[in-house]
Amino acid sequence: MTISDQEIKCFISAIKKSSPYDLSDYSYKSLKRRVTKILNDNKLDFSSLIRKISENNDFLESTVREITVNTTELFRDPPVWQTIKYEILPKFKNHESIRIWHAGCSTGQEVYSLLILLYELNMFEKTIIYGTDLNATVIEEAKKGIYKYRFNLVYLDNFDKVMKQNPNNNEVYDVPYSKYLEIDKIRDIMKIKSFLLKKPIFLTHDLVTVSDLGTESFHIILCRNVIIYFNFNLQNRVFNLFHKNLLDNGYLILGAHETILGPLSEKFQKSNHVNIKK
Repeated sequence: MTISDQEIKCFISAIKKSSPYDLSDYSYKSLKRRVTKILNDNKLDFSSLIRKISENNDFLESTVREITVNTTELFRDPPVWQTIKYEILPKFKNHESIRIWHAGCSTGQEVYSLLILLYELNMFEKTIIYGTDLNATVIEEAKKGIYKYRFNLVYLDNFDKVMKQNPNNNEVYDVPYSKYLEIDKIRDIMKIKSFLLKKPIFLTHDLVTVSDLGTESFHIILCRNVIIYFNFNLQNRVFNLFHKNLLDNGYLILGAHETILGPLSEKFQKSNHVNIKK
C-alpha cells in the first residue's frame, strides 16, 4: 500500500480538526510508514481511517499514540549513559541543585535510568527532574513505573553495562536489580521502586505548540529519538526552544542518530553524544 503526500495532508487535517494535536511539521516519510502500519493493523482503507478518526475519539487517541510514541527502554544506548554517568553528571557534583528536563519521555524508563545514576552518584536529593510527553496516556504509565518483565528482560543487559561495568577501567560493581526494581517473574511485572517513583514531575507537554515549561532554565535537557520524526523546520524550532531553556554550558542530549543542522548548530558545541550550549 502506497500513501500519497495528499493523503498525508488529509490525515493531518483530520487529526487537527478533531483534536489539539498538530502533526503538520512531522516528517512525511515517517508519517507514511506509520499510517501504513495503522491501516494494515486495523484492516482499514484510507477513507475508512479518516472517517473513524473523525467519529471515534478513542481511536483518534490511539492513532496519535501510534504516530508519536517512540520506543524507550532502560539505559537505551549504553555508551550514551556511560557518558552521562562518567563525564556529565560529575560536573554538577558540587552544585546546590540540578534541574533536568527529559522531553518526549514516553513511558518513563529513561527518566528512571537517569534517577538511578543520580542515586548512585549521591546526587539524587538535590535534583529536580521533569519528564514530559505529548501523550497523556504514556505519562500516566510513566507515573506508575510498571512494565512487562519478559519484554524488558533483554534491557537488563543495558543495566549491567551501565551500572556494573566501568568502560574506563576493568572495575566491576555489584549493583543488584533489587536495589531499584521490584521483579515478579510469575506475574511478569517489573516495577520501579517507590522512592524513585516519587521523584520525577511528569507532565503532558507538546513540543510543537507549547513554548516551555514555565520553569527556571535547566542544566541538562534530554530529548532522545524524538526530533528524528520532525521535518527540518520543526527540528530547528525545537532546538531553539531547548537552547532558550538551557543554562549556559548546559547539556542537550539527543538520540544516537540525531544531530543539530543549520545555523543553530553554531550555538552548541558537539562532544561525543552531547551538545553543550555556548
